[in-house]
Amino acid sequence: MNDKKYLNIIAHYEDCLEKHGDNHMGVDWPKKEDVNTRYRVMLDLIRSDKTTGEITLLDFGCGASHLYEYILQYQIPNITYSGLDLSEKFISLSKGKFPDNQFYCLDIIEDPNGIPNFDYILMNGVFTEKRELSFDEMFEYLKTMLTITFQKANKGIAFNVMSKAVDWERNDLFHLSLDTLADFLTKNLSRHFVIRNDYGLYEYTVYLYK
Repeated sequence: MNDKKYLNIIAHYEDCLEKHGDNHMGVDWPKKEDVNTRYRVMLDLIRSDKTTGEITLLDFGCGASHLYEYILQYQIPNITYSGLDLSEKFISLSKGKFPDNQFYCLDIIEDPNGIPNFDYILMNGVFTEKRELSFDEMFEYLKTMLTITFQKANKGIAFNVMSKAVDWERNDLFHLSLDTLADFLTKNLSRHFVIRNDYGLYEYTVYLYK
């Protein structure tokens, strides 16, 4: 990832924020009714364990911290929320809205030790768009990012990608086959994973556990 083409993805989201403001379109989710579905599915990563009490959660690629707004709206207890984004614009926005939360603005590929470990890490929308990247470039980016974030998670991570079980594929989106992903996960990270393909969107979510 020496050429850092993934920065084009960050620039795209900043353009969406400038164009649409602090809403679902500002983070390039086209349908508002689908957004809460994604948050619910992402948070289902967290396994109930009454002995753990408060859990630490990193919203990786937090954008405008809409996931935290969902947590507040539905009064989901026992979560200590932190956010990370490579975009200074999004981090500035999130800090302005939630000054008591911890936010990180860094490139974890360049500085993996810039954050502590968390119980769970959620990566909602980090890998759904590839923009100008080729499939191979995006897949290398995903593999690099998952390897780093899985090391920073004490219990597990969740992420979503676009499904290949669709009528047609968009060139700017990242459609990844289940077999290709499962082969990488089992050989390199963990055999303990769940694939969620049951929530009605043209994507799937993966829970990867230690």
